[in-house]
Amino acid sequence: MQRYGTRVVAGCTPGKGGQDVLAVPVYDTVAEGVERSGGLDVSVIFVPAPLVKDAALEAIAAGIKLLVIVPDRVPIYDVLEIAAAAKDAGARFVGPNTLGLLSPGKAVFGMMGGSAAAAKDWFLPGRVGVSSRSGGITSSIAYYLSRAGVGLSTIVHVGGDAIVGTDHPAIMELFEHDPDTDAVVMFGEIGTSQEERVADLIAAGRFTKPLVAYVGGKGAQSGTRFSHAGAIIEGDHGTHEGKVERLREVGATVVDNFGDIPNAVKSVIRVMDTGKISIGD
Repeated sequence: MQRYGTRVVAGCTPGKGGQDVLAVPVYDTVAEGVERSGGLDVSVIFVPAPLVKDAALEAIAAGIKLLVIVPDRVPIYDVLEIAAAAKDAGARFVGPNTLGLLSPGKAVFGMMGGSAAAAKDWFLPGRVGVSSRSGGITSSIAYYLSRAGVGLSTIVHVGGDAIVGTDHPAIMELFEHDPDTDAVVMFGEIGTSQEERVADLIAAGRFTKPLVAYVGGKGAQSGTRFSHAGAIIEGDHGTHEGKVERLREVGATVVDNFGDIPNAVKSVIRVMDTGKISIGD
C-alpha cells in the first residue's frame, strides 16, 4: 500500500505499541492511533478470522467510517454483528474475503494487484469502474481492460463470502454518484441475489450508467458450490440463467465469454480526445 502511494499513518497490534514498521508508528489500540495520527479514514484489517470481529468493532468504535476486511472464513454471525455496528455508526465495510479496492494512480487498500510495481504497470487510470465477486478476476478484468486501452476509475473486490458488507448493488449506487466513473464492468457469480438486485436498481432508474457484466458458474449444478463460499445455487435461486436473463431484460450488456469484456466495453463507450468517456451511439 505504501509503495503504491497510499498514506499509511498508523498500525495497530495489541502489545506492540511504541514500535515502528516501515517508519509507521504502531499503537496498542485503534483509538490511540486515531488520536495520535489526527484522524484515520480507513482501517484495513489483516488478522486471523476469529479475531476480525473484535478488530472491526474496535475500528468502528474509534470513529473510522470505512473498513476493508481482507480475511476469509469470518464466522457469519460475526459479520452480522459488524454490519449492525457499522449501520449504527454510519460506517461501511468491504469484505470479508476481499483483496480490497484500488483507484489507479491514487491509492490501494488491501492487496489488489499484488505488488505495487505490478499494479502501477497493469492498471491504467481512466473512467470505467470494476466491481467483482472474485479477487483474481477483479485484477484480471482491470488488467485486460487496461491492455485494451480502457482506463479505470476504481476497482472493487466486494468479497467472495455469502454475506459481505458492500455488495454489487451498493457499489453500483456509489458508482452512479461518482463523477469520475462513466461506465461499469461487473463480474458476477451464481448464488446470492446481488446481480438480480443490480438489475432492480437499473429498472428503478437508480443506476443509469452503462453496465457490462459477466456471470460465472454456468456449468454448476444445483446444490454445488462454485468457487467461493457465497456462490451456491439453492433450488431456483441464484442461477446463472436467471441472473443473465434479468440483467439483459433491463438493458445491461452481458457477455457469454470472459475474453469478450474489453470489446463489449468499447462497444458501449467512446473515448474522446479529452480522455473522458461518453456513451456511444
